[in-house]
Amino acid sequence: MWVMMAVVLVLAAGCTPVELRSPPAGAPVAIEGDSISYATGPCFGTCPVYTVTVHADGSGTFEGQRFTAVTGSRAFRVTPDEYRRFAAALAPYRPDGERRVEMDSPDCGPAPTDMPSVDVNWAMASGGAGHLHFYYGCRVGNAAMAKALQDAPTLLPIAALIGKR
Repeated sequence: MWVMMAVVLVLAAGCTPVELRSPPAGAPVAIEGDSISYATGPCFGTCPVYTVTVHADGSGTFEGQRFTAVTGSRAFRVTPDEYRRFAAALAPYRPDGERRVEMDSPDCGPAPTDMPSVDVNWAMASGGAGHLHFYYGCRVGNAAMAKALQDAPTLLPIAALIGKR
């Protein structure tokens, strides 16, 4: 009888819930259906042109178009931490709706005409969305945003797909 109770207790101990860690304070809370798409635009030169889409569930797709090490579509995986870091790097610039920072927009000073751009689209499982278009020639007054947007892809495991920058 004691042996049977001991076996039941050991088996029950294996079913105890595991403590789940919450993301750090201020970090975006990813929901499985959330995704972020990051698409670079061409420049007057050999700037890499690609689209990368990453989902909170860890799936990702890279679509190389021009001047990338890989052309065409490639699947990849991210860890929950990689997704959270990528989302957190972009979160300060996520508009509620659409925002365009481009030549002739009020928040772009004098800008050269041969720079690349980036389009970031947020799709939330809750139905929320955001779209940011940023022209890298608009760095005057937007240096922090330009740096964050330019560095964000380095947080994903896609360097070998992009190639040398």
